[in-house]
Amino acid sequence: MSHRFEDVASVRTKLADARYLADEGIAGIVYLADRLGKPILVEGPAGTGKTELAKCVAEVTGARLIRLQCYEGLDESKALYEWNYKKQLLRIQTEEDSDWADIEDDLFSEEFLLTRPLLEAIRAEDPVVLLVDEVDRLEIETEALLLEILSEYQVSIPELGTVVATQVPLVFLTSNATRELSEALKRRCLYLYIDYPDLDRERQIVESKVEGINENLADQVARIVRSVRQLDLKKHPSVSETLDWARTLVLLGIDKVDAQTATDTVNILLKYRTDIDKAVKEFADNPDELVPEGA
Repeated sequence: MSHRFEDVASVRTKLADARYLADEGIAGIVYLADRLGKPILVEGPAGTGKTELAKCVAEVTGARLIRLQCYEGLDESKALYEWNYKKQLLRIQTEEDSDWADIEDDLFSEEFLLTRPLLEAIRAEDPVVLLVDEVDRLEIETEALLLEILSEYQVSIPELGTVVATQVPLVFLTSNATRELSEALKRRCLYLYIDYPDLDRERQIVESKVEGINENLADQVARIVRSVRQLDLKKHPSVSETLDWARTLVLLGIDKVDAQTATDTVNILLKYRTDIDKAVKEFADNPDELVPEGA
């Protein structure tokens, strides 16, 4: 089996080329997943770069990204495969004078199979990154669909037999930890937790992702967001919201943020009225702490 990365350092370098700033822990898990042929379960708060990691790995390795967006009620027909019932019915109607046994064999052939993301990833002959996004939204019963795929990289189709992967996809499962995942699922994966970045890393992310921002403004943005995350909020600002706020400031021509500017634009950073009120009060009460003098 060919490998996608030479070593941990090459993971960091290649991801940096795609403007994803991976620390040693993230790069190490991606490297091990590639070498061991194991999926990665990535947990952490919403908006910390879990999905983006899978997208960037696909980009830097030249692999095709196949994404399964999980949601409550997702079943086998949307995740694995289903039969094209309309086309089957049409075949039955046009061949109604034929022997039923012959028709039945034909109905459950490749011609009538509709592949969904999981089966598509297994059947792919080209390099693939499979992203199973927000797996914690699945019901426990549906989660069991993943187990055969993650352990054996194969899918059993009763009418056709077992489909075994010709190449092992690199698999990312993301979770916002809204519920506890099964031990069976966790056991099959390497585990990676991505938290909000520290101050220096978030500043670097802002500098690399926001066109036209200067170093001082990027530093201010990172410091203010860090302070806001220390408040008791319903939802702390994600990295993506940090970037939206930084882009807003650049667009408005602001090169230094004061308490008034932070108040006027905080709705870009926070999306709940109660959170906005808390942040605005903090800006007013502690302007020097949130927006340090000379920052």
